[in-house]
Amino acid sequence: MQDKYVLEMDNIRKAYGDNVVVDGVSLKIKPGEIHALLGENGAGKSTLMNILFGMTMIRDTGGFEGSVKISGEEVKFHSPNDALTAGIGMVHQEFMLIPAFSVSENIKLGREDTVPTVLSRVFGKNMDRLNHEKMEKDARKSLDAIGMNIDEHVRVAGLPVGYMQFVEIAREIDKLNIKLLVFDEPTAVLTEDEATQLLGVMRSISEKGIAIIFITHRLSEVMDVATDMTILRDGQLVATKSVRDTNMVDIAQLMVGREVENMRATGGQFALQDAETAVKITDLHVDMPGENVNGVSFEVKKGEIFGIGGMAGQGKVGIPNGINGLFPAEGSVEMFGKPLDLSRLGEALDKGFAFVSEDRRGVGLLLDESIGYNIMFRQMAIKNGFLRGGLFDGRRTQQHAKDMIKLLDIRCRGWQQKAGTLSGGNQQKVCLASALTLNPKVLVVSEPTRGIDIGAKELILNYLTKLREEDGVTVIMVSSELGELRSICDRIAIVSDGKIVDILAPDAPDADFGLAMSGVSKSEINEKGAE
Repeated sequence: MQDKYVLEMDNIRKAYGDNVVVDGVSLKIKPGEIHALLGENGAGKSTLMNILFGMTMIRDTGGFEGSVKISGEEVKFHSPNDALTAGIGMVHQEFMLIPAFSVSENIKLGREDTVPTVLSRVFGKNMDRLNHEKMEKDARKSLDAIGMNIDEHVRVAGLPVGYMQFVEIAREIDKLNIKLLVFDEPTAVLTEDEATQLLGVMRSISEKGIAIIFITHRLSEVMDVATDMTILRDGQLVATKSVRDTNMVDIAQLMVGREVENMRATGGQFALQDAETAVKITDLHVDMPGENVNGVSFEVKKGEIFGIGGMAGQGKVGIPNGINGLFPAEGSVEMFGKPLDLSRLGEALDKGFAFVSEDRRGVGLLLDESIGYNIMFRQMAIKNGFLRGGLFDGRRTQQHAKDMIKLLDIRCRGWQQKAGTLSGGNQQKVCLASALTLNPKVLVVSEPTRGIDIGAKELILNYLTKLREEDGVTVIMVSSELGELRSICDRIAIVSDGKIVDILAPDAPDADFGLAMSGVSKSEINEKGAE
């Protein structure tokens, strides 16, 4: 007889010293169920999953209390490999791919098919030859199962982030005896169409009897695809309920413990015509794999919140990366009338730009360093900040770190905690804290709310507005979330095929934004209609 639950986590408790991060949480998942696991960043979701997967950080810090059962049998995993052997897989928010390997090699990583050779018969299986034909055939089957028409032979390096996410999913699909899949913010880097496709893939996986734990901050997706949900807050279980018995407003309030305010629209309130030009970009080209920019020109006024939107892989992310010298760029960029040398890494920072990258783990953070050091290191490196008499001012540094942790509500055990151990949303806040520490004239934020819960999203967007209104900071915000851009931006440039198609007011009709996203401006339609 089939077990009623594929997973039972009962009365789980985990503490780091005196800091209790999960307290009495229970979670039950049935075969074929899509179960949403919800909560703000720092609510305990990541810790619960680390316990499930037998992560080293749990074992090395005293383990946990409570029990974990898989298909009715209690288990004690000592490593993620134990979880995999038991039929549990994960699609990670931060990609676990090897860029230099091909798509098929990444899908079969750790489970490679081999063919014996003369040497392997003498020296053992380590001398077997990879069976690329079999590996590519399996990879093609997994890719076809999720509707991805990507070539299994190509290297992962340079692929658009949306494609990388589907390669992660295909790798899990390829594994045998999978009973439960954890999807950790799988749509955070996807376009709307790709996200819709992924939700369809999740449904088809569940129909095969494979259970899914769906961790997401997009509540509309929960309503669309999940059957049940568990909500955590501050490490404790708030509610477990059926999706059909609730709505997005109720879920949001359960997550944050208070009523969630709608983000106010500020578009049209800023007097653009009266402000001086803060940033002028002329014929900018950026050679960034998957995000090429092909001759972009626009101006941003002092104190403006200027949005840049568009579909994934169309070039919007390439603009700030080119300005900041992270990828080869050509063209003209001026800040308050003074040109930037695009060939020199760090030039933009020297001139008063601060950049929060969309790649928080690869570019934004030093993962093995403390939160405090991550907040301060750019200020120390660029402006010799936090020095007294030429020496490091530890007391001032510590106080500033504590102030930023409080200001941005960074959920952590203290300023000395390593940045790499934080949840994704809290890592994003550390990146923002580091940028703000530079006291920038222009703040460029790329995908600032990616993977962030609704409460933290509200905090960050409101803070960006506050920076403009109280400190006169010019903000350039790049985002895949059009609703967020429209909630706080004065103007929004839509990028398609590496070029700006249109610059729209936030209250422009939805149809105008839809046209621009597809590469056509309303003016072009009007011109053709007049001919």
